[in-house]
Amino acid sequence: MIFTEGPGAGVSLAAEAARKGAKLIVACGGDGTISEVANGILISGRDVELGILPSGTGGDFRRTLGIPSQARKAATVLRSGRTRRIDVGRVTFIDNSGAEAVRYFLGVASFGMSTAVIERVKEGKPNWLPESAPDWFSGRISFGASMLQTAMRSPATRVVVQLDDSSERHLAVANLCIANARYFGGGMKIAPDAKLTDGKFDVVSVGDLGALKIFASAPRIYLGSHMSMPEVSHALAKKVVVRAADNSIEVKLEVDGELPGRLPATFQIIPEVLRVRCDT
Repeated sequence: MIFTEGPGAGVSLAAEAARKGAKLIVACGGDGTISEVANGILISGRDVELGILPSGTGGDFRRTLGIPSQARKAATVLRSGRTRRIDVGRVTFIDNSGAEAVRYFLGVASFGMSTAVIERVKEGKPNWLPESAPDWFSGRISFGASMLQTAMRSPATRVVVQLDDSSERHLAVANLCIANARYFGGGMKIAPDAKLTDGKFDVVSVGDLGALKIFASAPRIYLGSHMSMPEVSHALAKKVVVRAADNSIEVKLEVDGELPGRLPATFQIIPEVLRVRCDT
């Protein structure tokens, strides 16, 4: 058992363990920790299996896999669950120091309102929530409260998007998600039809709804019934290229619940590259 000591430590620890011959590496934490461990495994080049013991506030990736949030039940999955090969996303982007960077993601990458929401959530749970509130509950409340606050202040994000070999499209969006898995934002079922083994991203674009419509639509987004809304569009793609419509405006990027940098970015799906221990 090894403890991480800061951001990025999970990547190096998992890569080192994989190179030393580990067959199964268990990530104990939230989506950020799980994503770091997966990155370490993939960077190592070894065919190592990823296990998940959920903790933290998010839990979006384990929801897609059907792994329980309770430690005892999740441990049972680690002991007797089955192994699946899943797709992974790879994104090339500009990191927070201004250099080009590459990382892998398991769940969802996005930009728009989501980046401001993540920033608010990372500031901590709302001060009106009791300290005794469980992580899964406070996490969902934090995401929901932050989304409503952000909706009041966030203008539309204007970007240029290209899917596979199609023509570029200019879009004004409240949020755009490149989804490998179904959930993000503390339980929002943003891509209800996403599959971890179909070799494609589900690209979900939420148009410029305005604050009032975002308030009214929030329950539908959490439940996954938003896809029929006229302001929501959906497409499948193996490659997505995105840049800001105005190069003078910085558009931050969210990847598996972290904020590693900004656009421009290129997203590519890597089919069935990672082995994961999941429920039977």
